[in-house]
Amino acid sequence: MNKDYFVHESSYIDEPCEIGRGTKIWHFSHVMQNAKIGENCNIGQNVVISPNVVIGNNVKIQNNVSVYTGVICEDDVFLGPSCVFTNVINPRAFIERKNEYKKTIVKKGASIGANATIVCGHNIGSYAFVGAGAVVTKDVPDYALVIGTPAKVVGYVCKCGNKLEKINNIYKCSICSKEYIFANENLIPRE
Repeated sequence: MNKDYFVHESSYIDEPCEIGRGTKIWHFSHVMQNAKIGENCNIGQNVVISPNVVIGNNVKIQNNVSVYTGVICEDDVFLGPSCVFTNVINPRAFIERKNEYKKTIVKKGASIGANATIVCGHNIGSYAFVGAGAVVTKDVPDYALVIGTPAKVVGYVCKCGNKLEKINNIYKCSICSKEYIFANENLIPRE
């Protein structure tokens, strides 16, 4: 069968699942049944994509990431090395809680840094940036830069990923010159 995606010979792909054109799945990874992976994704070494996970287009998942059932990654998401998702609030080895999985959505263009932990049931906003090692225990707003344990908003980032500077209630990127303003408590691009 001629596939329009690449899977390294050491990886396992359970059927049925969907893998988009141009996607690359590298060494020792496992894509479980009913997972959906979009086009042009790069799935690093030792990655697990659990059943029913949805991965958008152009997503980059670095080495040693487990994307558990309940997680949805929209287009253009970056998951840094060894970042961690959970899907149950109060796990116990001796109690099955598969019917209690919480949904986590990583919205378009968001980046999660290396070794960050995302506690289930909390969404990461569009183009938000979760710093390395942060522990997310509540929703992260669009364009927010969060760091620490627990993660706190310490600033905002541009769509291009650089930290925004605030000048007279306007947030501006010093690299690409894009401007943002707050509207209805959300940071949005200025028109």
